[in-house]
Amino acid sequence: MAELTSQGRAGAEVAALTWPDVGAHGRAAILVVPLGATEQHGPHLPLSTDTDLAVFLCTRLASARPDVLVAPALPYGSSGEHAGFPGTLSIGQAALELVLVELCRSATDFLDRVLLVSGHGGNAEPLRRAAVLLRSEGRDVQFFLPRYPGDAHAGRSETALQLALDPARVRLDRAEPGETGPLRDLLPALRAGGVAAVSANGVLGDPTGATADEGTVLLDRLVTDLIERTGQWWPVSSPERIRR
Repeated sequence: MAELTSQGRAGAEVAALTWPDVGAHGRAAILVVPLGATEQHGPHLPLSTDTDLAVFLCTRLASARPDVLVAPALPYGSSGEHAGFPGTLSIGQAALELVLVELCRSATDFLDRVLLVSGHGGNAEPLRRAAVLLRSEGRDVQFFLPRYPGDAHAGRSETALQLALDPARVRLDRAEPGETGPLRDLLPALRAGGVAAVSANGVLGDPTGATADEGTVLLDRLVTDLIERTGQWWPVSSPERIRR
């Protein structure tokens, strides 16, 4: 994981800088904020899985664009659907929305643009509501939700991604199928009782057979998507400096 995530970090991570260092980037820099969750991902993946993905994507964006600063990750999100599994720590939709609004208001005191990158799908609604409010205040705030094919939760795709990010933290000896039925058929029970109501081990899908090579392909696609969408929103001042 160190090789993948170290690119672009020196000088890009806000927490490692002094305030004059941040100020030297000017208001035109983009602050990217990794949003994740601390929630169960089956018996084989770490609770930080969503946060790990968000941090990786933000770091790769910073390595591709010289005008990007990376904020410390927010490792708590709206994960109420995973209640009942030890280790899940959720702050709920209302609290997350408030945190994002206040965080972006603070950031736009010294920067013109903020990009919120969420690795957890459950953060989508509070993220959208926060963005609508912030934009109504005249703040340039965008968000990115990575999309990729595969199982709904802790299945083959997420297992492959984590294997590509940090294989040492994946317990493949514990990887086992969970509920493999179509998500559309599970939604009523999921909405009523959360993941625990349909899957005893917290997995929605089948992680067995996942490989790091599959995860690397997915990561490359997500990084390319993030870089391209960011460029559509705010083109880099020197296009030749974009690195893939």
